[in-house]
Amino acid sequence: MSRLPLRDKLAVLADAAKYDASCASSGAAGRNSLRSRGIGSTEGSGICHAYAPDGRCISLLKVLLTNFCIYDCAYCVNRSSSNTPRARFTVDEVVRLTLAFYARNYIEGLFLSSGVVRSPDETMAEMVEVARRLRVVHGFQGYIHLKTIPECAAELIEAAGLHADRLSINVELPTDAGLRRLAPQKRPETIRLSMAYLRGKLEEHHEPARRAARPRFAPGGQSTQMIVGADATSDAAILETSARLYGSYRLKRVYYSAFSPIPDAAASLPPQRPPLMREHRLYQADWLMRFYGFDRSEIVAGRPDGMLDLAVDPKLAWALANRAAFPVDVNRAARETLLRVPGFGTRTVDRILAARRHRRLRLEDVARLVRSVAGVRAFIVAEGWSPGRLTDDPALRGRLAPPPRQLSLL
Repeated sequence: MSRLPLRDKLAVLADAAKYDASCASSGAAGRNSLRSRGIGSTEGSGICHAYAPDGRCISLLKVLLTNFCIYDCAYCVNRSSSNTPRARFTVDEVVRLTLAFYARNYIEGLFLSSGVVRSPDETMAEMVEVARRLRVVHGFQGYIHLKTIPECAAELIEAAGLHADRLSINVELPTDAGLRRLAPQKRPETIRLSMAYLRGKLEEHHEPARRAARPRFAPGGQSTQMIVGADATSDAAILETSARLYGSYRLKRVYYSAFSPIPDAAASLPPQRPPLMREHRLYQADWLMRFYGFDRSEIVAGRPDGMLDLAVDPKLAWALANRAAFPVDVNRAARETLLRVPGFGTRTVDRILAARRHRRLRLEDVARLVRSVAGVRAFIVAEGWSPGRLTDDPALRGRLAPPPRQLSLL
C-alpha cells in the first residue's frame, strides 16, 4: 500500500485522472435538491467541471483509485513499464475525501477510475466498495460515476450500477486492430461483452413494469471513451465506430480524447498530439448524428482522406458541399430540414416552429433567435428576404469560416 501522505496521493492520482474525458454528469436525475443549486469550486486538486444539458456547471472529484497497473498499454502514461510516480488510495481514503469535499461545497459528486492492480475483479471490487460505503453507510446523495473494468466479473458490474449514477466502459481505441496493436493485453471482444451485459441490465431495471419494484440502476446510463490520434484511424472510421456503439449499446455518450504524448513512448506512437480542433470537430459531428438527423456517411462525404474539415464546423461544411439543398424557407420547412441550416440549433428550430404558428417570420425575427444572422442568411428564405446568388457565391466559405485559433489542451 502506498505510504505517501494523503495530500501527495491526491496530487498524483488527480493528475493521473486528467486523461479521462468521460466525466460529464448530464443524463442522471438528481438525488436531492442540492443538485439544482449549482454548488462547486472553481479550483483545487482533482476537481473537474462538467456541464449539464441546462448549462449548470457541475463539479466532480475526479481521481484514480490507483495508477499502479498490470497492463502495459502503449498509449497510457500509467502503463506498467512507465516510470511515472505511483500512488494508491485505500477505500476509506476515497470515501473520506469525497465526503470532506462535498461537505465544503467543493464538489457535487465523484468520478472514480483506476489502474488495474493484481486482478480486474479485486480492483473493481474496491471501486464498488467506495460507492457502496458512500451510499449505504454515509447516505451520500451526490453524483457518482464509476469507470468499469471490462474484464471484471459480471456481478461486480451489476453491483456498481446499484450505487453509481453512471457507468462507463472504455473501448480505448476506435478499431480492434488498433487496440490489439497498442494494448495487446486487452481484448475488444471482452469490452463489447461487458458493454452488452451492462445494456441488458439497464434495460432490465428500467422496464416500466419493474421500475417501481427494483432499486435504481445507473440512471445516467453508460458511456465510453476512445483515444483520437494514437494511430492512423480516420475520422470517418471513428464516427462509424461511434454510430455502431450508439446503436448496439444505447450509450449516453461517446467521448473523444486527443492523444497526448507520454514520456518514454513507444516508437509506434506519433511524436506529437493531433490538432485539438480535431477532437472538437468530432464532438460536433457526434452531436449532428445524435440530435440533428445526420448520417455518419453524410458528414464525411466528399472528403477523400476521411478526415473532418478543421477550418469549419461539420454542419457548415455539409451545407457548403450541398448548396442545392438551400435556401430553406423558415416559414414552411419541416423541422428535420431546419435542423440542417448552419447556425440553427435545436432550441432555435423549436422557437421558429412555435413562432411561425402565429405569424410569418422575417429576417429580423430570425436574427433575434440566432447568435449571428450573418452566418444564416445565405441559407434561408424569410418573409421579405431571399439570399439570391449569395447561397452559391464561391466566396461564401471564406466569409463564414472563422479565423484559425489554438485550442487549449486543458
